[in-house]
Amino acid sequence: MTDSIFDRIIRREIPADIVFENDELIAFRDIAPQAPVHVLFVPKRGFATLNDVPESEAALVGRLLLAARDYARREGFAEDGYRVVMNCNRDGGQTVFHIHLHLLAGAPLTGGFA
Repeated sequence: MTDSIFDRIIRREIPADIVFENDELIAFRDIAPQAPVHVLFVPKRGFATLNDVPESEAALVGRLLLAARDYARREGFAEDGYRVVMNCNRDGGQTVFHIHLHLLAGAPLTGGFA
């Protein structure tokens, strides 16, 4: 895997508006937000795409989702609603090849799936 912009943020080589961090994950505001709240949840151990995550690391993907849920609760918009998205590969919209979860909230989101 190549060195991504997220790896550089994790190493503090690039500044970011960090909103959450623990030993395993980091979360920061997206620099090109698609909603009033747009936070990226990133594992510190990088896999390029969801396709690259081995079965033995399935819990890591779950912890990304739970961290996003906890953030939504803490920030007070969990009950209003939010969206979590993980893109995979170019046709799926992935532009940074280090898995990450987008949390979008703060306004009614249209164009979703039922």
